[in-house]
Amino acid sequence: MDSNLLIVYLSVLLAILGSTSWFVVRQILKTRKLEMSLERLENKLTIEKGTAQEYYELGSIYLDKKLYSQAIVLFQKALKAKDLEGEENQAVIYNALGFAHFGQEQYDIAIRQYKEALKLQPEYVTCLNNLGHAYERKKLTAQALEMYEQALACDPDNATAKQRVESLRKRLVIYN
Repeated sequence: MDSNLLIVYLSVLLAILGSTSWFVVRQILKTRKLEMSLERLENKLTIEKGTAQEYYELGSIYLDKKLYSQAIVLFQKALKAKDLEGEENQAVIYNALGFAHFGQEQYDIAIRQYKEALKLQPEYVTCLNNLGHAYERKKLTAQALEMYEQALACDPDNATAKQRVESLRKRLVIYN
């Protein structure tokens, strides 16, 4: 009986250690890949002009690292790049630029960037959610609710918009 219990305990311990090891190795590989991309792009862009995609990619890495001011500069370069084509690509960059300003708590500038993205791509759900969040931070509850409702009109299964609409409607009922 004791040996069976010992085998069960050891099996459970090995399963926990194995799964933990898998997650750790996976995170290390992911971080290594990100750092290699960062180094490659930084080296290339210090030597020569890059493409809109390269500026956007490096700016996105900087966003992940919460280096917002550096990301803003790169997103602006991406918007000015001669190879930037398509309103959809521009909208994605404007959204990222808004996100970088939001990260610096520059909500008015973020709102302006999100609106630029929505001019180019009116049904850009992520941008609608981001604009709603910026309005919330500015305590503009009615405008935030409107943005989240627009996001739901474009994507009825959007979990973020559903949650925020429900919360904001409750808040508006309390205030009225």
